[in-house]
Amino acid sequence: MLVLLVKTLSGTHRLVLLGLLLVLLAVVVLSLQVGAVKITAGEALAILVHKMGGAATGFSSQQEAVLLSIRLPRLVLGMLVGAALGVAGASLQGLFRNPLVEPGLIGVSSGAALFAVAAIVFGAALPDLGSVLAGPVMLPVAAFAGGLLTTLLTYKLGQREGKVEITILILAGIAINALAGALIGLCIYYADDAALRTFTFWNMGDLGGASWNRLQIAVPMMLVPTFFLTFLGKQLNALALGESEAYHLGVKVEQVKYTIILLSSMAVGAAVSLTGIIGFVGLVVPHILRMAFGPDHQLVLPAAVLTGAIVLVLGDLFARTVVAPSELPIGIVTALLGGPFFIWILMNAKRKRTL
Repeated sequence: MLVLLVKTLSGTHRLVLLGLLLVLLAVVVLSLQVGAVKITAGEALAILVHKMGGAATGFSSQQEAVLLSIRLPRLVLGMLVGAALGVAGASLQGLFRNPLVEPGLIGVSSGAALFAVAAIVFGAALPDLGSVLAGPVMLPVAAFAGGLLTTLLTYKLGQREGKVEITILILAGIAINALAGALIGLCIYYADDAALRTFTFWNMGDLGGASWNRLQIAVPMMLVPTFFLTFLGKQLNALALGESEAYHLGVKVEQVKYTIILLSSMAVGAAVSLTGIIGFVGLVVPHILRMAFGPDHQLVLPAAVLTGAIVLVLGDLFARTVVAPSELPIGIVTALLGGPFFIWILMNAKRKRTL
């Protein structure tokens, strides 16, 4: 994906992406080393070489088990989720031409949360469904389906005469979010203590349940929409001039709208289904990139992929070390770090307007 993108970018943009890629590699190495079981970079490399069939020594069986079964799948899931949330947020902000837009606005997160709590509270009452989607599979499948269905409903409500009206779409998203919130409250009213606890921790976001089996589901569901969203920078640049101007420049406006909304809902729905709700990544990451490198979506979108992965891996590293041996839900960490940062952005923008 990066090779294809590099061919379409200017020299400056290539340097920016190369810098972000190097930062991501450094963060990956740091994340693999830090934890309750210390693993040096050399030991991690030796474990990976041994796993691929090479002759390598100098590590313990405990280190090998921790790296391959816990840290590596958690790291991969964190990068996928961060990349998906980052590029989805940047795409939707470009589509709505509003820097305050985030993926939850179109109903993905609330719909996923609604179906997740329904599966937790009422799943045991459906034996046939439980036998098909048993164990840890039922929750992510239900959450993904809920996110996708509510997004399609929001999109349908936002249409008028075959065209998507952005204002109506935003209002429809607000209404769907409010309705989903009420239904979540109703489900919680009937939940027992165990179900309530399960949903509470899922709702706060967590990468602790990462495994290679879950990654087999996560990779196609997040990687495919993330890949295609990254190549829509030219169309979003045209839309920034206005829909009429974009149409005269040859952009199929309605098709681009539908594509961005569908791909964003798939990426975010898959992320939410596997990790719970992780806020502020899709909102703050595009802001950071536009402040640093400008509004060109041909750079912002691929940079959002890398920066989203960096932010979430760093957030997860903080979450699992700050209160070790316990760990904080990563949704709390992103909210604690992203909330003040976003307030600072708003205050800074307000100050500049008054000067």
